Amino acid sequence: MFDDDDYDITRHEKLPVYIKAQEISTLVRSLLKGAETEDLEVLEEEVEDQEFLQQLFKYNKESMISNALMIPAKIAGAESVNLYDIRMENAAVIRKAAREILTDASGLQLAGFKDIEYLDLLRIEMEGFRVLFAEWVKSFDPENYKIDRWGLFNPPGVNYDDPDDDDDDDIPFDPDDFLDL
Repeated sequence: MFDDDDYDITRHEKLPVYIKAQEISTLVRSLLKGAETEDLEVLEEEVEDQEFLQQLFKYNKESMISNALMIPAKIAGAESVNLYDIRMENAAVIRKAAREILTDASGLQLAGFKDIEYLDLLRIEMEGFRVLFAEWVKSFDPENYKIDRWGLFNPPGVNYDDPDDDDDDDIPFDPDDFLDL
């Protein structure tokens, strides 16, 4: 698949943003390992719908773990290709997952998660990740792209309907030419 003998398939593992994402993933899994609804610090008389809080806790816990695992995978995916539009698409998913982790942390706190200091630590780590992420995104090469015909991830100044010499969608297809009939 790769003609370049110097291509390092694990180069993403050396990136500060990837390393921080792995640390956050480990932190989230450790933070929530064994945390169950029975451990919530909510007095029954304080909350009318205890079952709702337990479901909220379960949802936020599962969502946080899923998002924490997704972030490093999407960084690796973005690093495996050098196309601006694909990298930006992965970056958008990463940003969404990171923001959902913070939202879910607040949801856990609302549900009565008792280890608040760990949620505060997670928020601090996520802020550090945000800065590394923003620097990483700045490194994307806007000159190396395929036009995103959906119009979301084009570099500045490129529109979804711009002609693209390399885009097969702009070339009329004649099956007779293809089959030499």
